[in-house]
This record gives sequence, structure tokens and C-alpha cells, in this order.
Amino acid sequence: MKRYWCGDMRRPLTRRELLRGASGGFGAMALAGLLGMEAAKAAEGPLVVKPGHFPARAKRVIFLFMHGGPSQVDTFDYKPLLKRDHGKPLPFARPKVVSSETFNLLQSPWEFRQYGQSGMWVSDLFPELARLVDDICFIKSMHGSNSRHGGALLEMHTGSDTFVRPSMGSWITYGLGSENQSMPGYVTICPTQSHGGANNYTSAFLPAPYAGTPLGSVGVPAREARIPFILNRETPREIQRMEIDFMQQLNRQQLETTGLDHALEGRIESYELAFRMQSEAPELQDIGGESEATRKMYGLDNAVTEDFGRQCLMARRLSERGVRFVQVSHTYKWDQHAQLRRDHAQNAREVDKPIAGLLRDLKSRGLLGDTLVLWGGEFGRTPTAQGSDGRDHNPEAFTMWMAGGGVKAGLAYGSTDDYGYYSMVDKVHFHDLHATILHLLGLDHTKLTYKYAGRDFRLTDVHGHVVEKILA
Repeated sequence: MKRYWCGDMRRPLTRRELLRGASGGFGAMALAGLLGMEAAKAAEGPLVVKPGHFPARAKRVIFLFMHGGPSQVDTFDYKPLLKRDHGKPLPFARPKVVSSETFNLLQSPWEFRQYGQSGMWVSDLFPELARLVDDICFIKSMHGSNSRHGGALLEMHTGSDTFVRPSMGSWITYGLGSENQSMPGYVTICPTQSHGGANNYTSAFLPAPYAGTPLGSVGVPAREARIPFILNRETPREIQRMEIDFMQQLNRQQLETTGLDHALEGRIESYELAFRMQSEAPELQDIGGESEATRKMYGLDNAVTEDFGRQCLMARRLSERGVRFVQVSHTYKWDQHAQLRRDHAQNAREVDKPIAGLLRDLKSRGLLGDTLVLWGGEFGRTPTAQGSDGRDHNPEAFTMWMAGGGVKAGLAYGSTDDYGYYSMVDKVHFHDLHATILHLLGLDHTKLTYKYAGRDFRLTDVHGHVVEKILA
């Protein structure tokens, strides 16, 4: 048996002395291993595909954001008593709302009908989407914590209505990376510039590569919402590579001098991604190869639907090419404190056919099964009138829906009271929605954390429960 000796003393080492003497070496070996893992990750890049915590049902997300707050009682939450009691006072206490006064109950100007084998109720605002209800899971018991647009948008996008936090898309790309290393992992098309603006798609304290990359902005026609300066016709690609290599060498020398610098590391990665995007983005943004039938399916042949239809078509193209999270925004149109009949009708005409086209296109291409499509706004509207033809903000109850990505199709989950003012049965908060989305993507919302300012943060903070009953 091999014998170990204690210094100059000619006696065998005890087991305790051996472990005590070797512990420093064990720590050094472990540290070297960890540093090697970190170096390997850094070499692969921040958007490299990462495994989830468990098998995923969905691979990617398309979020159809209806900025302003669509009215649940005029779209998908049928309330026959609202029609019966039109003009009467609300028979229970109102919650605190934005305005100082709302009036009596206001019936919906639109008729509701049942569709599909599931018998889902949909108003006449959405005739195209109504035909697809058997592919949709409606969550009719959503509620939030903030009645103001700014706070509600931040809460929906980031999980916090008071602090700047990483957005949902940033958390998802941080957790999973992206399937296309030549494109950003998170793209937002024509995003809002109000009510929090870029804070709704920021990576906040997460590394910069996880931030949303905007294509255009509100007020920019979708046909012009493109990645700018993506083609360099003056400098050959090999010369660009040499220029970037030299610049990166200087940046890394600076890092060695300054130490940890997330902003500089983000710039280094952004240069590399921008270089790679030159080979992918121009063709991806060019819809010239799409068939006439596809264009019509998205409504590109109609001036009313062309703009949002182009956003939805681009969302499909980005998702199909491996972008992890894509958001399209109908901004900022759904805030009908007045002119409800006129403006909600116009809004629905602009988005109904494009959204139905997106769902049909994803399904025909075999993508809907692992693409989670999410629709909704930052809150709902009151069933009581504001003025003669408007509804106030209502974070107490609203409807969102999902399709594909592992959710039960043809399901209505949760319910509101008889008039649609409060979520009552199986309530779903934004934290629960976020936890469920992460779960569908194979991520445990309690384990997807990032250490910042001395504590571990997560999208759902210390809240959130997976809505198990909507999982397929």
C-alpha cells in the first residue's frame, strides 16, 4: 500500500491531514473547470442554443400586441346580461379606474355568435379569426396590477410596473439562446415609443445581446420597417472582416485593462452579429418570393390590412428562420375612451385577416405545433360607459389568447362576473402568464435567474404559477 508522509516527520499522514492538505488543490481544479466552461460559453457567443430545464412544447414565440387595451366584452367575453341591463347602474361597487367617472352599463354594439366544434363565442368584430377558434386557447380571466398604460405595459412586458427590468423576450433568449446565430434572438416590429418605449423590450441588467432589436417604430409603415444599413456595397466582405478583427483586438485589450464591462462586451458582440447579419437579413426581409396566394392570405392586397399583414408575414419569416421571440405591435389604437363603435371596428378590420392568415400559414407549414402565438393588450375595458360611446381602462378583467406551442386548442379558461368587470374564476395574473410561457418553452420560471445588485432576479420576481389546465 502506498504511504504518504507528513513533512519531515517520518510517520504516515492521517486521512484528515491528507484531505486538509489537498483541499486547496481540489478548489483550484474546480475553479479551473468553471473558468474553462465560462470561456467556452463566451467563445460560443451569448445566443448559442442552450438546453431548457425540461423538454419543451414550444420552440419560439410570436407576440401580437394590441396596444391600448382591447375591450373583452366587445371581442371574446360574451355577456348577455350586459345587453339585458343596458343603461342600468352597475349592481356592485366599481374598482378604482383611471377616470373620475364612468356611467351605467353599456351593451356591446356587436353581436356574438358561437363558432367551431368548441362553440366559442366571438363578436362580429373578428369574422376571420372566429373560423379558427378550435385552434385557440382563450384565457378569459386575466388581470393586472396597474390601470395606467405605462405601468401596465411594463408589467405585461417585464413583470414589473415600477422598475426597469428585462423584458419577457430578453429572458427567453437569455434562457434558450437563438436557433439562428446570424440574426438577433429577439426582434420587435414597429414597437411603441410611448408608455415606457424601449423599456418594454430592453434587456435591462441582462447582457446587451438579449435586448429586443427594433425594426421600424410606431408611425413607420411596415414596408419601411427594416434593419438599416444592412448592405455595405463599398467595402468588400474580407476587408470588413479585417477591420472588425482589428477593432475587436483593441476592444479586448481595453477589457483586459478595465476588467468586467458589460457595455463594452455588448458592443463587441453587436459588431460580430451585425457582420453575420449581412449574409442573412437582406434576403429574409425581402418578401418578393412570397406567392400571391400567401400575400392575399395576410391581406397585403388591401390597403386596410396591408400594414399589419406585412408585420405578421415578417413575423412568420423571422420565426421560420430561427428567431426565438418576435413581437408585432398594433400601436397605439385600442384606447377607446370615446368612439368605441367606430374605432374598435376599424382596429379589428386592420388585424383580423392578417392574424387569421398568420395562424393558417403557420399551421400549413407545420410550424404552429412548436410556435406559441400570444395575442392581447395591457388591460381590458369597463363594461360601464365612459361618455356615451366609450369604455375606461380595466386591469381587473380582460382576455388574452394563445395558439399552438403546446396549449389546449378550443378551450376557454377562466371567467369573469356577469358583466365582465372582475375576473372571478381561475384568475390569471401576468406573473402566471409569464410562468406558463416559460414552462411551454421548457424553462422553470423559478430557476431562470440572473444575479444583479446582490440578489437573484427572475421574470416572475417571487410570484407566478404555471396554469397547468391550459397545457395540452
